[in-house]
Amino acid sequence: MSTISIIGSGITGVTTAYALASRGYSVTVFDRLRYPAMETSFANGGQLSASNAEVWNSTRTIIKGLRWMLRKDAPLLLNPSPSFHKYTWLAEFIGQIRHYRRNTIETTRLAIAARQHLFNLADREGIHFDLERRGILHVYSNKAEFDAAARVNDLLTEGGLERRPVTPSEMRVIEPTLQSQYYGGFFTPSDSTGDIHKFTRGLAAACERKGVRFVFGAQICDVRADLEGVRICWQEGALRNELGTKRAVICAGIGSRRIASMVGDRVNIYPVKGYSITVDLADEASQNAAPHVSLLDDAAKIVTSRLGADRFRVAGTAEFNGENRDIRADRIRPLVRWVERFFPGISTAQVVPWAGLRPMTPSMLPRVGRGKKPNIYYNTGHGHLGWTLSAVTAEMVAEAIRTEGDGTA
Repeated sequence: MSTISIIGSGITGVTTAYALASRGYSVTVFDRLRYPAMETSFANGGQLSASNAEVWNSTRTIIKGLRWMLRKDAPLLLNPSPSFHKYTWLAEFIGQIRHYRRNTIETTRLAIAARQHLFNLADREGIHFDLERRGILHVYSNKAEFDAAARVNDLLTEGGLERRPVTPSEMRVIEPTLQSQYYGGFFTPSDSTGDIHKFTRGLAAACERKGVRFVFGAQICDVRADLEGVRICWQEGALRNELGTKRAVICAGIGSRRIASMVGDRVNIYPVKGYSITVDLADEASQNAAPHVSLLDDAAKIVTSRLGADRFRVAGTAEFNGENRDIRADRIRPLVRWVERFFPGISTAQVVPWAGLRPMTPSMLPRVGRGKKPNIYYNTGHGHLGWTLSAVTAEMVAEAIRTEGDGTA
């Protein structure tokens, strides 16, 4: 039986472990934390959203970012302090503007392909994760925003997504709790939402049933690879350990850049912080006032998900501030205010804030496939679409290992 190590137990690491174990490989997963899905896969916006597949590499995004630089509550915030990695990443990001159309269409196709893989996993393993298959409704407050969204919609449609424009009256039929006046929207009935943490933990348990070994509290010190295989060195407390395996897959989120450098690869991932709040719908009035259909307010860059009867997730913002996990009150406050403005019937007396670091490549496409060394593979850099894309990229890297490897499992 061929052995494979995976570094990282977030959504991409766990889906990769499952895909490889299902093909008969002996899999070991390393993570520096005590449990799976404790960082970026802990409390994201909850959307499984092909409708959010537009990459950010556009002149429009750059102009908005520059305009918002001095606003602490801006949807997109760039810390201007000098950082070689940040500014070289941004330079590559700008260089990818010429590929905006192609990359948006490709991301859409990946997102659509990922859906059925994920639903099949959940059904096969009996994973309950507050799934809502009610679609995602994008809302726009004026004609200029709506017209810009229509241009994006042409690309999503070219990628194979069924997404239609809706009038304000149609929007209120789709989601009756909407009270504000909007110019119009776009509705994607095939999109869905759920709790990424519940899903990932459930899939990790399924991996263990398949014989996958998890090593937690493991700080990776060194990775060495050659034609014979891969040796991984890690620290657990005061103990230093080493394991040899045939291959390794790096799924370490923002840590992938550091680990890739150990084996001679350049994986240019920058941490882009996002925030969320989980509102406790503790009373019947709040439960009735909270939407069930997932929303995306394009102007505010805010998304929502209903997680069961008594939780409402609201997430948004993008902050370029390095490897900083601080939960800032001035970044959480706009999310709370948004709820109070658009859904005043929801009590915000009990709100749990969170922040996570999205691992983003300059092209906003994930790095999937083999590295320079024949036994090193990657499934990382999914940015804001980690959960949306994870089920298909896990299949892609597992199939690449099967076909490029020695043919044994």
